[in-house]
Amino acid sequence: MPEAYHRRNPDELLSEIELEERRRQRGKLKLFLGYASGVGKSFQMLDEARRRSERGQDVVIVALQPNYPPVVQAILKHLEAIPTVQMDHTEVINLEAVIQRRPGAAVIDGLAYDNPPGALHAHRWQDVERLLDAGISVLATVNIQYLEILQQEIERITGRRADFIIPQSFLENSVDEITVVDAPSEESAFDEIVDPAKRLAEKHKLSRLRELALLVAASIVDRQLEAYLRAQGIDPTWGVQERILVYITTGSIARRMLESGRRNADRFQGEFHVAYLDPGNASKDGKDVLAENLKFANELGAEIHLLSGCDPVEGILRYARQKGITQIFVGRGSVIPGAWTRLRGDVPARLIRAAEGIDVVVFPES
Repeated sequence: MPEAYHRRNPDELLSEIELEERRRQRGKLKLFLGYASGVGKSFQMLDEARRRSERGQDVVIVALQPNYPPVVQAILKHLEAIPTVQMDHTEVINLEAVIQRRPGAAVIDGLAYDNPPGALHAHRWQDVERLLDAGISVLATVNIQYLEILQQEIERITGRRADFIIPQSFLENSVDEITVVDAPSEESAFDEIVDPAKRLAEKHKLSRLRELALLVAASIVDRQLEAYLRAQGIDPTWGVQERILVYITTGSIARRMLESGRRNADRFQGEFHVAYLDPGNASKDGKDVLAENLKFANELGAEIHLLSGCDPVEGILRYARQKGITQIFVGRGSVIPGAWTRLRGDVPARLIRAAEGIDVVVFPES
């Protein structure tokens, strides 16, 4: 059974202590994520800001949208605000005033905006980083159409590309809590669409966008869980986000496995990994097949890893534990040459026995 705990060395302990100290000093970011306009992000965020204020937390609004319905305007009357500043006809967060005021939480309705030339930062998400570094927590709203990782998928669904982009690194490193704000279920939202086929298509589009929002939220939670487990000296072997590992050899089945692995990773907004062994004394034809498969894996955007050692099962599992792999794809014909096969068995059978907590998918040769 693979070990789930390892003793940390002094350097690891020091890094964890320094990271924990930075986290204590840094503000917390809660993101209210929507998948379409009008789903209620502003109301839910501002209502939480009101409740925090009523509980005694020092909450200040630092950026708002131009127009709100009466129910939201009623909430705004109970909250303090630091006005934005006008720069080149654009509303910019008054960072100096906010940091000097040092509230417990700053409220930003609309994270995905670019600042004009002359502003301290080019992007509003960088303003948020500055506030977090100053020890100020932030509540912010954003739609999934602005997330870097979803740009191609959103464009396929909506036919439009966003003007502003929130980088994936910001989501992974700065978001402490995320709430997916769901759309109202009333049919009235589609009353203006007369054509039944168009109405159904719109519902399907919103359903797909909602699914993407949930997957983004799940991936953030998964990374936070992984970071926590590693901080405790525990190697995470499972999570919310799918991480697919395809083990390829000189066999021709690899292309089908690679295509399936890429589809599954895309379906769940997961990660796609490919591992292989040095072909050693394989025939020229076999080496050529492996080279073509590796080229195809690279075209599919896989993270490719050359396994160390001569036993593929040990190498696969070592890499899988390190990366938190959730599924391993392997071909039925993946065998260890010579005496290894007779003594230890073929790769799929051994993986199934040893890959505790990881699903093993075995592909037949035909």
